[in-house]
Amino acid sequence: MENQAGRIPSIQPFKEGGELPSTEHFQDGGQIPSTRAAQGGGQIPSTQHFQEDGQIPSTQQFQEGEQMSSTQHFQEGGQIPSAQQFQEGGHIPSAQSVPGGGQVPTQPAQDGEEIPFTEAIREGGRIPYTQPVGEFHDRPQVKRASTSSSLHHNRFKDSFLSRVHSFFQRDSHIGHVGRNPLRDNKNVEIHTWNGPNDPDNPFNWSKTYKWILTLTICFISILTGLPAGSYGAGNKYMAERFHVQNEPFPNLAWATTSWNMGAAFWPMIFVPLTESSGRMPGYFVAYFILVVSLFPSAFAPNFATLVVTRFFGGGASSVSINIVGGSISDVWYGDKARSLPMSLFGFTSVVGIALGPFIGSAILQIHRSSPWRWIFVIQIIYNAGLIPIFWLILRETRADVILKKRAKKLRLETGRPIYAEADLDTTSVMKLIQISFERPTRMLLTEPVVIFFTLWVSFAWGILFLFFSSVAQTFSANYGWSTFQTGLVQLAISCGAVVGTVLNPIQDWIYLRSARRNRERPGKPIPEARLYTSIPGSLLFAGGLFWYGWGSVGDGSISWIVPALGVGCTGVGIYSIYMAVVNYLTDAYEKYAASALSAASLGRNTFGAFLPLASYQLFQNLGYGWAGSLLGFIGLALSVVPVVLVLKGPAIRRRSPFMREAMFDPGSNSDQDRDSEKTEV
Repeated sequence: MENQAGRIPSIQPFKEGGELPSTEHFQDGGQIPSTRAAQGGGQIPSTQHFQEDGQIPSTQQFQEGEQMSSTQHFQEGGQIPSAQQFQEGGHIPSAQSVPGGGQVPTQPAQDGEEIPFTEAIREGGRIPYTQPVGEFHDRPQVKRASTSSSLHHNRFKDSFLSRVHSFFQRDSHIGHVGRNPLRDNKNVEIHTWNGPNDPDNPFNWSKTYKWILTLTICFISILTGLPAGSYGAGNKYMAERFHVQNEPFPNLAWATTSWNMGAAFWPMIFVPLTESSGRMPGYFVAYFILVVSLFPSAFAPNFATLVVTRFFGGGASSVSINIVGGSISDVWYGDKARSLPMSLFGFTSVVGIALGPFIGSAILQIHRSSPWRWIFVIQIIYNAGLIPIFWLILRETRADVILKKRAKKLRLETGRPIYAEADLDTTSVMKLIQISFERPTRMLLTEPVVIFFTLWVSFAWGILFLFFSSVAQTFSANYGWSTFQTGLVQLAISCGAVVGTVLNPIQDWIYLRSARRNRERPGKPIPEARLYTSIPGSLLFAGGLFWYGWGSVGDGSISWIVPALGVGCTGVGIYSIYMAVVNYLTDAYEKYAASALSAASLGRNTFGAFLPLASYQLFQNLGYGWAGSLLGFIGLALSVVPVVLVLKGPAIRRRSPFMREAMFDPGSNSDQDRDSEKTEV
């Protein structure tokens, strides 16, 4: 057996006529000559030992004492063997394939130094690959597959007829997480976009369809949020039907708690799966579960059924809402293009929940017989009826999933081993879920920015749900208003969100202009510039709580418009805080944005679950004025959070391990990569 140590031959033989064979000679069975022949002054075999008139590169390319392992020494046609030059399944193995964990050397080897895996080179003509795909598996040979002709009919069209046609021709494949179809050694061709203008690339879709898609998914965000707030409109009837005591402790609010706890945990499990399976399966599976969960709520024989089923409804609703942010990032490229769509999404996220009490109370006015059941029945009817319409309008937006589907179609048409880059992923479902839980939890425990931002947005979200019971309690006691009238007052939150949305372009303009003065990363906007308008917005939020509390005292002696305006100011603040947290965490944590947003989502839904339980006792025991003041002081204290970030943001980011890695890693600067992480909102 020849020298297994695989030593680099001495440079001396190359000066005496021994020449390095061309890479072309390794085909058809040509092997790399044994190093034994080169040792002890032996010369490299002449060209007659190689097949088919292969030419030997000139020896003048190598200077005395230079190392051959550096690629810069190959000139005038001397090439490093490419993967295409190895026949019969030969391919570039992963660096992890080197026995014993040996890696391919990154520096030129010295005379006599060993190169790992030379035995494999002698026996199979394979060159170690330095970018591993998966442990214990070789990386396949890579080629690029053309798509211009075979996928011409698959290109995007805006016409309604094409959408109907695609409805019947829709590919049912939704991808597979955790499975690597490339375990066998094959000459795999990697399928990618057909140039920068590929019409299937979501960034290249027409602006008309982008807006149709954006408005549709924002409408879904409203529809899936309505059941959260509409439930409370039937409290009076449910208390009588199920014999549940709602005073002094609001026991009926446990169904709201259940809804929000589902909303807190479900996205951490299911939203990461949409990165591989696609957005559309996520939307429709979650939407279907939401509709199904409304049936037992509508026909519940007892209160426990309501509590249990609303956990599933809240989880499914939250999954749908969270996917919307990812879809917007999939189709709108860059901060400027995304600003208005994301602003609309933030608006619908707040308004969908805030409109719930009004919608529920309006249904009560229409149906006098078992009115609380009709709250759920009406929602079943319009949600189920809209599913086919959404199916015709929406299409997959996740780029990786689109490429996987196209690669699968090409494999079926051509029989060639064509795969998308995403097919190389070997991450298991359990690993994805583990990361989805572990990283946000770790950030909640170790990252001060995530901790305080979560407290900030969570308190605002808790107030949103607290108003569902507090407004009804205040206006019915002070002004003797009916459920429908108190539902009208809660429209003030939605009006506040409208004001915040109208003002948001000013914030976006300030943010984009900050790129001019960014010294850390010239040309990129400063993350802290996302927070400028949230400072007055946060003060308005706290002021609205004071206003609402003290405007409600006096047993109706103060006009109803006064506390209603306080509710509206609070609504402006809720929207402002929500958008600031979402945008800042996305910019500051970049590739870890999804985990940071998951942590914030967990916190705000938890506050939304439990803060309403304190509503009745808080306002009953402290009185309206001091209860509003207590909440206002807490909001005022949390208003310091954006101020500190604006003043000390760069220093804080440098001390954060997650931010430091995300912000200063050259590989994480791509907007496309960053956009793909923006899935949790």
